[in-house]
Amino acid sequence: MRSRSPRIDDGLERAICAFGTMKALADQLGVTVQSVSQWTRVPVERVLQVEQLTGISRYQLRPDIYGPEPRRRPLARRQRAEARAA
Repeated sequence: MRSRSPRIDDGLERAICAFGTMKALADQLGVTVQSVSQWTRVPVERVLQVEQLTGISRYQLRPDIYGPEPRRRPLARRQRAEARAA
């Protein structure tokens, strides 16, 4: 990752990097680049939209709200067998 402003948290930095520029992210969100430039992290009301656009999970974008990424439960033996048969 490129060097970033100490004001911007990792989640917002990842979202910006996913689009390449702050302007590209702003355009996808339908907001001005000035608006995004004032964020220190992805606003609560934008987290799900950013998650959908970038594929970066809400847990990575805002761990202060959503907490750590949940661990995936391993598939049961039967589910693994069914998955292999499909």
